[in-house]
Amino acid sequence: MTHTLRAVQTLSDALDRMHSGMKGEMDMNASDLATLRMLTIREYRGQMVSPHDVATHLRISTASTTKLIDRLVASGHLERLPHPSDGRARVVVLTDKSRREFFRHFGVHLGAMRGVAEQFDDRDLDTIVAFMDSLTESITTED
Repeated sequence: MTHTLRAVQTLSDALDRMHSGMKGEMDMNASDLATLRMLTIREYRGQMVSPHDVATHLRISTASTTKLIDRLVASGHLERLPHPSDGRARVVVLTDKSRREFFRHFGVHLGAMRGVAEQFDDRDLDTIVAFMDSLTESITTED
């Protein structure tokens, strides 16, 4: 079991290095990139994201979240839109520019990860997914 947890730590370290490289290439700080990653994941799941969701995810104040979103809107990476069912609320969404830049930088890595995944059969991958989902749930805390 120790070798499995070491492998998880090694993967986490590799992902950190990959994201650090992307930060520099995209001229963003860690919170900016984490916001784009969160929005990409939630968009894929069909989930809307409010500024409050960003603050909760990053564990930062609403004032810091406003500055972060203002910065990403000004750089053309995000848009603020009215919430579809609550006219008083706002959601933040990725722009096409943001999607293109994010996937241009992440695409090579994604292709490499897909190549690795193709070496395993569906049953193996289901086990890996269950393990990773359980790990994620075990270290995720709700505020």
